[in-house]
Amino acid sequence: MTRYPRDMHGYGQTPPHPKWPGNAKIAVQIVLNYEEGGENNILHDDAASEAFLSEIVGAAQWPGQRHWNMESIYEYGARAGFWRLHRLLKDLPITVYGVATALARSPVQVRAMQDAGWEMASHGLKWIEYKDADPESEAADMAEAIRLHTEVTGKPPRGWYTGRCSDNTVRLAAETGQFAYVADTYADDLPYWMEFGERDQLIVPYTLDANDMRFATPQGFNSGTQFFEYLKDSFTALYREGEEGQPKMLSIGLHCRLMGRPGRVEALRNFIEFAQSHADVWFATREQIADHWAVVHPHQRFDRPSEMDRETFVATYGSIFEHSPWIAEGAHELELGAAHDTAIGLHNALARVFRSASDEQRLGVLSAHPDLAGKLAQAKRLTAESTSEQAAAGLDALTDAERATFTEMNEAYVAKHGFPFIIAVRDHDKAGILETFKRRIGNDRDTEFAEACRQVERIAEFRLKDLLP
Repeated sequence: MTRYPRDMHGYGQTPPHPKWPGNAKIAVQIVLNYEEGGENNILHDDAASEAFLSEIVGAAQWPGQRHWNMESIYEYGARAGFWRLHRLLKDLPITVYGVATALARSPVQVRAMQDAGWEMASHGLKWIEYKDADPESEAADMAEAIRLHTEVTGKPPRGWYTGRCSDNTVRLAAETGQFAYVADTYADDLPYWMEFGERDQLIVPYTLDANDMRFATPQGFNSGTQFFEYLKDSFTALYREGEEGQPKMLSIGLHCRLMGRPGRVEALRNFIEFAQSHADVWFATREQIADHWAVVHPHQRFDRPSEMDRETFVATYGSIFEHSPWIAEGAHELELGAAHDTAIGLHNALARVFRSASDEQRLGVLSAHPDLAGKLAQAKRLTAESTSEQAAAGLDALTDAERATFTEMNEAYVAKHGFPFIIAVRDHDKAGILETFKRRIGNDRDTEFAEACRQVERIAEFRLKDLLP
């Protein structure tokens, strides 16, 4: 594997400012998962009963049998839990993750969701596991979910979340061209874009930590107080970041059969009152967040190093290390990924090849560099990069005396060390370059060899910053 498909970089240390409406310091987004009637059940043509996210500790599937206790817990979510949450949330912008078959079996609840103005996103056809599904079957289920959702609600969904997804899910959802956003990731506190062929798909990541599912998992929440404190701390941290100029999004996940219980719903009420007591808080649906992001931060494609073929890669980055395309050739063979599509990331890959080379090979790189303000510069025979760098430091406009000084020092340095004096001129002005030159010329060769290599890497980083984010 020479291309790493995961993105471990994201926005890095400087995420974009989301510019939430009203200059909000935080966007709070609440999801209500409506799964009741869409879970695994032999009545739904599944092989076994549901065994996930319920009050039954250590639940296991019952192959070929109805699981009466499990069924009744899910029925509680539809019959009682939903209405308790609806009373609390009906005046807030809420996103419903609706399993299509569950929505089809709950027309009165669907009408209540719509009357409240909630966003109706799709949570798939059935609430089942797709990790072992072939892409064709998953895509067929996705198409049927969209069809049934549209039939039941009167509108096609603009958001998608499978939940128990496969590594094909996000790509398949993007390829439909249907969705303003896909939520099957947990990778960030802000929306971000992914590319699938010609399709630019916005991702609005979801949450598994600020989620009432942890009432039904090991080491989860044991009481509503714990849930409230976790939501409160999450809000406080993100609100503080918003005050510091880096607003984020807080996603909260709810389930009718879990949060809809009397012993938990007050925790949600307390959190909502806590969040509403703060100024500059934007409560929004995921659809609203997606539409806002698409306008404020539309996707911009660029030529990504990790996706270039060898010839293009070497042609583009072969001169980053002066006259040494073999470094780019070596870097192209490394395990490159999204993290290397930045100046710092690609610099690391190129530098790895340079650092691992023999002293003889590295000496070749040093020797490929021109003298400062030397004969090649005067004859205008430098590379475009070197010409620009020396000119920026004023080395193209020397007095006769300054030129004579550089010539004398260049000759003395090469005679002593066996390679040209190398310095990242963008770090200095003309006076600073001369001062450093005079100091370094007295070093022993090993010290200067190591320093020259560091300077070569520094020059390469500057050059990459001219080309990449």
